[in-house]
Amino acid sequence: MQNQQLKQAVEALLFVAEQPLSEAQLLEYFSNESISRKQLKNILTELQKDYQERGVQLTRVASGYRFQTRAELGGIISRLWQEKPPRYSQAMLETLALIAYRQPITRGDIEDIRGVSVSSQIMKTLQERGWVKVVGHREVPGRPQLYATTAEFLDYFSLSDLSELPAIPEPAEKASNTGQTITAETATNESHAHE
Repeated sequence: MQNQQLKQAVEALLFVAEQPLSEAQLLEYFSNESISRKQLKNILTELQKDYQERGVQLTRVASGYRFQTRAELGGIISRLWQEKPPRYSQAMLETLALIAYRQPITRGDIEDIRGVSVSSQIMKTLQERGWVKVVGHREVPGRPQLYATTAEFLDYFSLSDLSELPAIPEPAEKASNTGQTITAETATNESHAHE
């Protein structure tokens, strides 16, 4: 198979695939051809360059490669569908963020940080979406479940790994008092200075 035909075949496979395809999966499709991993990587890089300035891009996510629309076109594209995308509660998003940034984490840890109990429905929804899974149990009495994010979570948010999560900003310092602060010690010193 010539390089151009191979490039077209890879492009077509990625275009019709319902899920991202990994390099290993792509190589399986060409098991009868003599294609190397290096040759496949070069083709994927070429395709990414070809689509760089277009409305659709070839993106690498945790599960492999997929075509997806540019994020900045989301508002226009969303008009194709009459139904509204699901809205997630603040509690669910906070829970998901804690799992993503502090994994593996128990439900009790999440409750301690948030200061409120975590609804069973939130955990169920996150697991049903495939964004969170149980990865073990903490070795303490009661053996609580440890939660972590999945490859589906990374794929949904177009991340190839957790290092691409945005940095958490440091909490803002309390505004410094521009006036002089009077403490008992400074008040005593000032009264002795006036004597």
